[in-house]
Amino acid sequence: MKKTERIQAIDILRGLTVAGMILVNQPGSWKYKYAQLKHAAWDGCTLTDLIFPFFLFIIGASMWFSFQKTKELPYPDRFIKILRRSVVIFLLGLTLNIASQYMSLGEVVWAKLRITGVLQRIAICYLIGAVLCVFFQPKTLMWISGGILLAYWGLSWGFGGADPFTPESGIVGKIDRALLGANHLRSGYPVDSSSFFASIPATVHLLWGYLCGRLIAQTPDRIVLVKKIGLIGLVAMTVALLWNLILPFNKSLWSSSYVLYTNGIALVFLGLMIWLVDVKKKKKWASPFLDFGLNPLAIYFLSEFMGGLLSKVIKVSVNGEMMSFRNWAFGEVLSPVLGGYNASLVYALLVVLFWWGVAYLMNKNRIYIKI
Repeated sequence: MKKTERIQAIDILRGLTVAGMILVNQPGSWKYKYAQLKHAAWDGCTLTDLIFPFFLFIIGASMWFSFQKTKELPYPDRFIKILRRSVVIFLLGLTLNIASQYMSLGEVVWAKLRITGVLQRIAICYLIGAVLCVFFQPKTLMWISGGILLAYWGLSWGFGGADPFTPESGIVGKIDRALLGANHLRSGYPVDSSSFFASIPATVHLLWGYLCGRLIAQTPDRIVLVKKIGLIGLVAMTVALLWNLILPFNKSLWSSSYVLYTNGIALVFLGLMIWLVDVKKKKKWASPFLDFGLNPLAIYFLSEFMGGLLSKVIKVSVNGEMMSFRNWAFGEVLSPVLGGYNASLVYALLVVLFWWGVAYLMNKNRIYIKI
């Protein structure tokens, strides 16, 4: 399998997840979102609940190929590169939190600054997952991933009280409140959606992605590769669905069954991408997602920052009163014509379209921001 084709299939799936992140994070109104564009209220798994696990999985798959370029470096040098990248990603996430608070309050209240976030979780998962992948062989990584999921399940049972998988008594919220304090977590939620402690099982997505990248590199026959990836994914999904009967899928807690289920779906989906791109040579449909996939973290960061500006800072005068650009576009322009839910979706799609334009121009001008 040619290197460019192999990487392209991964980039397309990465781009799909980035576009999905923007779609669900930038609605016209949070009150008007179709069910599959919202996270499950507690237990369960919607299409939206697949996006973040997919992104972590793809980071792991890309990691296999990038690590082949640095495998001759001494271990200390490799660790420093991993640590540096993790710190930069974490600080970018913290910057978004600082900007969001400043946009809302006009000042930064450090005592109430949220420390957790999407980029912060990516940083933690990358740090843990990358170090494990550097120091352990693939077979050992499979045992480690299974051990993490079983240990996390056991800890949740053992230290979660009478109702271990509820928002109030679950171990995830308890540990995060003890480590960071309630004021530094997502306000209004008993469990932070980007919990530090739940980042440990989330690391398994990177480990499986890394092992999948290795499988891609070592399986030149594309048809055989698709069958292998698809079969592993289907088996993982089946086991996860059975596990779900006693340990429900739960994104907030990042339950072990949820990790296995979403990894299985990610494998099947990546197999589909390889089949379409490498076997059937159908690539034109994927051009926008390839653009997204070549600058994923940069586009995500910029879209989140701009989303804050449009919803909190940039104002439009309506009948003598000032309202945010987002509320104006949704409430005054789109919803009178389309209705609440459709207007909210169209606004999100327009935001995705705008950022695809940015990603396209970056790709056309060979601007690739590597973090």
